[in-house]
Amino acid sequence: MNDLTRRSFASKVFAGIAAFGVLSKLNQPAEAQLVWSTAEWKLASFEGLLHEKARVKQLFDITRVEDGASLAKVKNSLDGLHYGFGVPVDQIKIICGMHGQANLLCYDDYVWNKYKIGAWLEIHDPQTGQPAVRNPYYFSKLTEDAAHITAAMDPSAENSPLQDGSMQGLQRRGVRFLSCHTALEEQVRQLIKHDNLPEDPETIVRDMLAHTVPNVLVVASMVSAIALLQCEGGYSYVVV
Repeated sequence: MNDLTRRSFASKVFAGIAAFGVLSKLNQPAEAQLVWSTAEWKLASFEGLLHEKARVKQLFDITRVEDGASLAKVKNSLDGLHYGFGVPVDQIKIICGMHGQANLLCYDDYVWNKYKIGAWLEIHDPQTGQPAVRNPYYFSKLTEDAAHITAAMDPSAENSPLQDGSMQGLQRRGVRFLSCHTALEEQVRQLIKHDNLPEDPETIVRDMLAHTVPNVLVVASMVSAIALLQCEGGYSYVVV
């Protein structure tokens, strides 16, 4: 074999190896993105929350569902601050940092049904008593019209929007919810093992992120967000 033939043969071999490498990468499952960088999420939206001005800025660190009791505590704070202490509504800013089991409350009925969240986390639907196949604590029982709050409204009335402890009801009163990307990545790995799912983690994470409930901001890391909200934002801290 002369030099020209050897070079031609070697070129074909290296080309084949390179092509095989490309095809192998294409056929490999997507690598999970455990850590988001600043350009990969809505950092500006978070900074807007960080620098909001108000007399009372309160951060709830929520990790447990507690049959809706964690959300009810947020409702109680809103009512107590305004009706009990006389703080104007527009001077109250509340953020709920959702991670742990509570993180899954930031995702819609599609996620809860497809991935059997209720059975996995042992969360039961209050209406059926069975493992939840829908997000049981997001939607309000009140229509948009019935949820309108007036000055003459009795805050103690059980059917009042002021006693609405759903996520949607709290959002209507200005509460902001944050979901944790890191927690979601970790939870998806646990879910895959628990249900022996064939998909790779990043495929499921992306599927869930596409079904975030309205007006929830997914942050890169909740424990980091909490530190910034306390240190730079001046939010008081409550863990529930």
